[in-house]
Amino acid sequence: MPKKRSGGGLSATQSAAKFLGVSVLAGAVMAGIALPAAGALGLAAKGSVQGFDEIPANLKSPQLSQRTTILDSRGDQIASVYSRDRTVVELKDISPYMQKSIVAIEDSRFYQHGAIDLKGVLRALNKNAQSGGVAQGASTLTQQLVKNYFIEEAGDDPTKVAQATQQTLGRKVRELKYAIQIEEKLGKKKILENYLNITFFGEQAYGIEAAAQRYFSKHAKDLNLQESALLAGIVQSPSRYDPVNDEAEATKRRNTVLQRMAELGDISQAEADRAGQEPLGLRVSHPKNGCITATRDSAFFCKYVENVFLTDPVFGKSREERAKVWNKGGLTIRTTLDPQAQKSVQDSLKEHVYKSDSVAAATTLVQPGTGKVLAMGQSKPFGYAKDETEYNFSVDRDLGGSNFGFPTGSTFKPFVAAAAIEGGKPPTQAYSAPYKMAYPSPVQRCGSTPYRNTENEMAENENESEKGPYRMKEAMAKSVNTYFVQLISDIGLCPVAKMADKLHVVQGDGSKLPQTPAIALGAIGLSPLTMANAYATFAARGMYCTPVAIESITERSGDEEKSLPVPKSTCSRAMNQKTADTVNTLLRDVIDSGTGQEAGLNDRDSAGKTGTTDERKNAWFVGYTPNMSGAVWVGSARQDVQMNNITIGGTFHPLVFGGGVPGPIWRDAMSGALVGKDAPDFSTVDIPDDEEKGDGRGDKGDDGGRQGTPGGGLIGGLFGGLTGGNGGRPGAVKPKPKVPGNLVQGNANGGRRN
Repeated sequence: MPKKRSGGGLSATQSAAKFLGVSVLAGAVMAGIALPAAGALGLAAKGSVQGFDEIPANLKSPQLSQRTTILDSRGDQIASVYSRDRTVVELKDISPYMQKSIVAIEDSRFYQHGAIDLKGVLRALNKNAQSGGVAQGASTLTQQLVKNYFIEEAGDDPTKVAQATQQTLGRKVRELKYAIQIEEKLGKKKILENYLNITFFGEQAYGIEAAAQRYFSKHAKDLNLQESALLAGIVQSPSRYDPVNDEAEATKRRNTVLQRMAELGDISQAEADRAGQEPLGLRVSHPKNGCITATRDSAFFCKYVENVFLTDPVFGKSREERAKVWNKGGLTIRTTLDPQAQKSVQDSLKEHVYKSDSVAAATTLVQPGTGKVLAMGQSKPFGYAKDETEYNFSVDRDLGGSNFGFPTGSTFKPFVAAAAIEGGKPPTQAYSAPYKMAYPSPVQRCGSTPYRNTENEMAENENESEKGPYRMKEAMAKSVNTYFVQLISDIGLCPVAKMADKLHVVQGDGSKLPQTPAIALGAIGLSPLTMANAYATFAARGMYCTPVAIESITERSGDEEKSLPVPKSTCSRAMNQKTADTVNTLLRDVIDSGTGQEAGLNDRDSAGKTGTTDERKNAWFVGYTPNMSGAVWVGSARQDVQMNNITIGGTFHPLVFGGGVPGPIWRDAMSGALVGKDAPDFSTVDIPDDEEKGDGRGDKGDDGGRQGTPGGGLIGGLFGGLTGGNGGRPGAVKPKPKVPGNLVQGNANGGRRN
């Protein structure tokens, strides 16, 4: 934080020395103004300051750091964030009592002198010597304004703050020269306005408006006489005269200001006496800063907006540049957050998952076709206490999320289906889909050596009764693992990788997906925002749009406001319309008759997919309507809870499935978010029902028997006759991807069906 003035006073000897030095300095500077060359030589001879004429003549007034206001899509405030709590106001919006009070106690000859008040220096020196303390100051308001400029420019850099406040002759000379410049350029009223907006009043309040709000919960224009005198008195030493912590000392200082105003004729003695008898009348308003104070449980969305600002090049070439703009504040950021959707998300999370549960839940909603993030919430509140967290489980690591995201289980299967259909596979494609099988080998990858199952890794379905053959529609509805392992092995890993790239599906740490057949079962960690936005592509009939959270930003600079550029959603075609319509048809069936029936919406078309990972460490439901897409994750942030025989939200679950816990969360969140919204239907395709199980040979027009296999393609022929569905050594296990050692929230083992 910026350096605050000390609360201690100086001894009489120190005071005399200080003011004598100031007096001598003022005389030297005046001589330097009259005789520049002589002044420069004299100062340089002491080796302590830069020549007066060599000091740059242009001091730029800094843009004062102010609070930034974050709004939802309707224009209502979500949160106020700031590095310094300040709201800049014009002089007309500052009480006349306040203007007179600060001049009286800090620079009573303000309107009579120029930048330097030699008479005031001598008077203050004499007064302080008589009193044995510091009763009056010698620096003019203009000089103090310049000093505050230096401090403001230093920001929170302790080295720069020390340089801006160091007690050296050189700094004082620079301060005096710039004060002369400001006097000529701004004039008295503007100097007073700037001073009252920049100075520190203690209790984290910068500027008179913030101080009025902090101490009296009112605007600066409404301050009365005694309130104004109190605030004016604080400036000399905010810690010593802090009325919150030392009422007696603050009262004494206030009355000193009142008496000084009476001596100057600003008020009568009777007014000063009456005001001096009044209590302080504090109505303290504690500072409310940062996303932790966000309304409607939108703290994680607020932090997401902040992190977008700090990472997007639109706001500056480097993170340092972007952070400087953010810390300066004065921004009004209108976001995409839909308050109705946000409330519905949080209501659903609170209903189904308690913050004290051993697992957490996160939900994100986005708008198909625009990329707008409509809602973002989680069961554990933002914070640092027990059952709270600072991690945003909905986003990737660079935006404040987990290190690696969360394994998605079978919610990845629609991406495999989309890649296959886009490449020409019919939705009636059939595979043998045994209960258990080894991952096929080799499988072609993009531009590299093929995948080979050197460790005889296994895939299996949820239970032994699930064995094929199956066609795609039934396999998707029942979430048959071995079907999709065969499908991805048939089409190769490259089409799936390319589809993932088009959908911007990356791991939580930002890296691309590894090309192994295990990705078909969701063994890789992704974020809910990534999943919700990828599924939104299906709803938008194949158009992917990058997520956006910021609609507009205005920046206040002085009396003017200007608009800043903001990131725009970039839309591109990820798949043709027929592919998307086919996937919509498949996933609508998941809700109608498959594993996602508990997630179905009664009043509108909906589609989605369940997912549960091995050892039940993660459960997902990702679904959508034509006009809204959402993802729900439930699990342990550290991946150390197996959701067997567990109570979540007060309900006991012998086994947690994607359809059983995340599904109802999604259903209730979406239902509330969509109240009053249009209910369009999907564009679907006709996929024949699987009235009879096929023979594993595929549909007519399939690519036939590669590598000498009979009809039905490589997988259909290779695995159609597996004995007992075993497909490998007895006792072989499913793949277990390596888990990074620095996992905060990260990868778990492969995927289950639900």
